[in-house]
Amino acid sequence: MLVVAAGAAGGTRTARTTMSDVHCSGLCKQFGPVVAVDTVNMQIQQGEILALLGPSGCGKTTILRLIAGFERLDRGEIRLGEQLVASREVWLPPERRKVGMVFQQHALFPHLDVGANVAFGLRSSAAVRRARVAELLELAGLAGMERRMPHQLSGGQQQRVALARALAPNPAVLLLDEPFSNLDADLRVSLRAQVRHILKQLGTTALFVTHDQEEALFMGDRVGVMRAGRLEQLCDPRELFLAPATRFVAEFIGVTNFLPATVHPAYLETELGRLEQTLALGPGSTIELVVRPDDLELVASPQGNARIAERIFRGGEYLYEVELASRQRLRCISNHIHDYAPETRVQVRLAPGHALAWFPLHKS
Repeated sequence: MLVVAAGAAGGTRTARTTMSDVHCSGLCKQFGPVVAVDTVNMQIQQGEILALLGPSGCGKTTILRLIAGFERLDRGEIRLGEQLVASREVWLPPERRKVGMVFQQHALFPHLDVGANVAFGLRSSAAVRRARVAELLELAGLAGMERRMPHQLSGGQQQRVALARALAPNPAVLLLDEPFSNLDADLRVSLRAQVRHILKQLGTTALFVTHDQEEALFMGDRVGVMRAGRLEQLCDPRELFLAPATRFVAEFIGVTNFLPATVHPAYLETELGRLEQTLALGPGSTIELVVRPDDLELVASPQGNARIAERIFRGGEYLYEVELASRQRLRCISNHIHDYAPETRVQVRLAPGHALAWFPLHKS
């Protein structure tokens, strides 16, 4: 991370410091009868952005609050670098943890200008504070806005000021709690790219909490998926999408079809035809394949194996829902030039060369 230090001639220079990694071991937190966090183990490496994803009430924000010191652990340990900051016996208050926070609400001081907001947590000489503020505002694309008041800024500018303020004291770890949730869609897309660039340029260790899967896959070097207080899977975004560890993860990440299949020695038999894939299961075993919309191909065919049940135009493509003879429905995508009206007969097949994850057949 870049730190501003006084130069020999009274000027300023920038130096790089290493931010702490975060170790969470066996985290447990209960609110009355509700188990919010259930034996969670995870580590955030130095300079890594870890995105924590899950539905409302899954425990992701509680983990963030435990790391920040806003909640006390029931069991487990949290270490920032080598320092134990939380256990059943130890609890370091938030102000002693060197943790930066960025919230859903920008939480800027309305009576202070941008420069004063960013400098608020700095305890150094005036010259060093000014240099640090200027450095972070330039990095955030807000150079020259030191004298503006918060109400004179757009929502995206306010959030970048909040980020600069959180980074100014060189926190050991930065915690971001759904920081883009109150912004409109276009601004969210552009701002998350800017924020990720800033965090990577500074080498910031960060935990990013969100319920938006697209946001998590974009922001995180690794992504953790939470469910009912438990960490279902923690890995890089590509592995999460292509090799989900549980059926819940497969269903939660992206648009997912589950296609039943019967195992044979050299292939799998599905309603869409044979798939040349061998599994170490006994012949006759039944499984379900994880089939994404882009794993399917369709063409108009009067004798096709499916009909178009629904279609949604998404600009460059259509999302189709097709119904098979078994009444099962599958979602698939097709280029916008292939415009199939509802009730059109189509031939649907599995795209060749796509490796598919699978799970034991789920009985609903």
